[in-house]
Amino acid sequence: MFGSVPSELPQRIAFFVVPQFAMMGFSSAIEPLRSANRMSGRQLYSWHILSKDGAPVAASNGIAVVPEASIADAPRFSTLVVCAGIDAHLYADKAVFSWLRRLDRQGTDIGAISLGSYILARAGLLDGYRFTLHWENLSSFMEAFPDLNATSELFEIDRKRFSCSGGTAALDMMLHLIALQHGHELAAAVSDQFIHERMRDRHDQQRMALPARLGIRHPKLVAVIRQMEGSLEEPISRADLADAVDLSSRQLERLFRKYLRRTPTRYYLELRLNRARLLLLQTDMSVLDVALACGFVSASHFSKCYREFFGKTPREERLLPPESASAAESAPLGA
Repeated sequence: MFGSVPSELPQRIAFFVVPQFAMMGFSSAIEPLRSANRMSGRQLYSWHILSKDGAPVAASNGIAVVPEASIADAPRFSTLVVCAGIDAHLYADKAVFSWLRRLDRQGTDIGAISLGSYILARAGLLDGYRFTLHWENLSSFMEAFPDLNATSELFEIDRKRFSCSGGTAALDMMLHLIALQHGHELAAAVSDQFIHERMRDRHDQQRMALPARLGIRHPKLVAVIRQMEGSLEEPISRADLADAVDLSSRQLERLFRKYLRRTPTRYYLELRLNRARLLLLQTDMSVLDVALACGFVSASHFSKCYREFFGKTPREERLLPPESASAAESAPLGA
């Protein structure tokens, strides 16, 4: 089980990287292991980078890493971390899936960073397990895999599966591993080395708190936006939104114009269109299904709104070359 005291040292952890993997999560997972060795004065961990064929693999930032081996020539290891990022939802290498299933049968602990959960799901390795992935992809993942138990936690550890939402969450997950295996004091020392002032629990939020994210502090406005974000498929009327926070519709409109420079209706529409863009880029849902999932009554009305906001129709969005779609997916939505 992930987090059990290893039977021998150093504990060998393999990192399997796929094209466009997220460098931030990859580095945030390896660096705590290096620091734990340094702070303890012992070789507690060793790490080994693998790719399918042993060739260098470029991360989403364009920096390539040089693997130690291919999956066919991989050294023995007890734990495997699948590192993925942009376009992981399109990854469909049957040979890799077969290799992952074979490792599972051999008792290897298998986990994922960021969108590596897509790869584990496609390999059939997440059935019956609790896991997480990046918040931006959570909705589209749940549309594609409705029977799997995806959560919005910072990281998850469930028996022989472990996962984190990406970025610095990988640091917190590895600090948790170090604490389980070698004590809280060492984990705290590693955290301190990285000027990481608090080891976050798995229940910590992935995203910034809404007031900090939006740069506003008005409690009633924040409450309304929280309602909007939670009801994209079945939009709430402006009157009902206002009633819920004890305001008139006119007062609510003034708040939105003052703090967000747009009407409540426009802000709500932009939230729904941004979610629709993610579903278009990250799933194979039909345009109609995307429209309905984002609160539009018809595909034609959805397409009209989408074109006015993004400058292209939903179908044109999907006709973008892969590199253009990836760039759009990583850019600020609606920019």
